[in-house]
Amino acid sequence: MRIYLVGGAVRDKLLGRPVADRDHVVVGATPDDLLGLGYKPVGKDFPVFLHPRSGEEYALARTERKTGRGYHGFAFDADPSVTLEEDLARRDLTINAIAEDADGRLVDPFGGVRDIEARVLRHVSPAFAEDPVRILRVARFLARYQPLGFRVAEQTLALMRGMVADGEADHLVPERVWAETRKALAEPRPSAFLATLRACGALRVLFPEIDALYGVPQRPEFHPEVDTGVHTELVVDMAARLAPGDDLVGWCALVHDLGKALTPAAELPRHVMHEERGVAPIQVLSARLRVPAEHAAMAVLCSRLHLNVHRALELKPATVVKLFEQIDGFRKPRRLDVLLAACEADKRGRLGFEDAAYPQADYLRAAYAAAAAVTAAAFVADGLAGPAIAEAMRAARARAVAAVPTPA
Repeated sequence: MRIYLVGGAVRDKLLGRPVADRDHVVVGATPDDLLGLGYKPVGKDFPVFLHPRSGEEYALARTERKTGRGYHGFAFDADPSVTLEEDLARRDLTINAIAEDADGRLVDPFGGVRDIEARVLRHVSPAFAEDPVRILRVARFLARYQPLGFRVAEQTLALMRGMVADGEADHLVPERVWAETRKALAEPRPSAFLATLRACGALRVLFPEIDALYGVPQRPEFHPEVDTGVHTELVVDMAARLAPGDDLVGWCALVHDLGKALTPAAELPRHVMHEERGVAPIQVLSARLRVPAEHAAMAVLCSRLHLNVHRALELKPATVVKLFEQIDGFRKPRRLDVLLAACEADKRGRLGFEDAAYPQADYLRAAYAAAAAVTAAAFVADGLAGPAIAEAMRAARARAVAAVPTPA
């Protein structure tokens, strides 16, 4: 029995990045061998075990054989005769197909080290085309590593185009699409995820509502980048900068302008009521991908309210209080932070606006603190009850907001 460190742990170690998860492959062993050593089985589709002390994953070396469409269309063979090279050959990218033995020696049959040095995401073999999830994974890896200078090999992109043309992307299950999308939105360069999917044709298949934004013009005096799809890319990257690792902010940033794809051609490049037009496609997309309820709800709120947030310094105090109520902010204060981050990303996600000030955020935070300080206790003590308390609190909160100075 031989044990090797594999995958992301080796890759990130070579890149000088922090290693989050350590996965291992076990060659020349059976499930009973590992069970006898106290390992705990966790794999459903193939033998994966947890180390009895470290809790790290150890998988038996295996091969895969395509048996049908989609992610689940595979048969696995984890016989002890499967070699390390055979196990590495089934992996997606060369940079993920490097192993390290107990003495720190690398096993690199597919040139992963060379591709790390060249900053290239390259498929290991033509078998890459058998699993459509790999389209999403490549796009997500580029969202992570593009800031380091990585690109997708043209041969790999061509393979991905062929997979989309062959209908493989049509068989991706919603849960996997969302899982990869969520991770991509938490990476430093989410725009690379969109651009890669668009380059291979998968954006049109998986995210038609987002794909429809490309080529839709905006007023250049407000949007020097003009193209709404390009604006969306700038916004998700700014969201990643303002709220690193926060996929909820990233999701709101991604879909906040879906209504612009529905603007009648005669009205372009103006987008009157796009914030309300965007609600229906957001709801359709959220339902199709089965996104978490809070992601779906906040995306709708960001679409409806982002223009009001941009106009916050001009709003009446009562309207500011209403905005807080619309997001249920007095019960769910985290929602205001999400809304403000997404709106600031929208404002700064434009060519030439990357470092623009966004005083609306500080003002609304101060207004919220003033409004939230108003409680029901005083009104109950005055003998009010039921709806009268809510009405009195709303008026008191508006007065509190009116006392908050607006930035010059």
